[in-house]
Amino acid sequence: MKGTRMIWYAGTMLMTLALLAASATAAAQQLDRSTRASSATAPVADSSRTERSRAVNLKKFRGIAAKLNTTPEILQSAFERARVANPKLSRGNFIAANVLADNLGARHPNITTAAILSGLQSGRNLGQTLQGLGLSAGDAKQARRAADRRVKDGDQRVKDEDKRARDREKERRQREHEASGHTR
Repeated sequence: MKGTRMIWYAGTMLMTLALLAASATAAAQQLDRSTRASSATAPVADSSRTERSRAVNLKKFRGIAAKLNTTPEILQSAFERARVANPKLSRGNFIAANVLADNLGARHPNITTAAILSGLQSGRNLGQTLQGLGLSAGDAKQARRAADRRVKDGDQRVKDEDKRARDREKERRQREHEASGHTR
């Protein structure tokens, strides 16, 4: 009797495994077919969208990168690494964490970018995170305002530089146009 049950159990297990293997094989073949069918268009669209997004983010990091004595590329790659750990992390909170750590790190060695990002990852906001790192509520608010001003100054500096560059390019084109003998 026990032998019959064991044979039945072994047969059931083998049949189950065979069905699972067949199902997995069919699913893999279906996935392969759908991947091959869409591989000609989807990766190109996704990669171009990703590249455009990277270019926009890189441009947005220019102002604050100068204020933090780093490059936009370094900030962008650090932001991408931080987003892996915390997908809900916004660019603004990432920049604020870096600026706050830069502003407060000398007087409060426990306030680092990593510590602030860790607090944000745990669901706290910037003020709660700074208070958890030893600042009073008033000091946290004041530090956040100073960081916001620093970010705004950096962004304004980049906007002003871009405007000057556009104006120089416009003047250069106008001089070339006039030099070629054409008048407006």
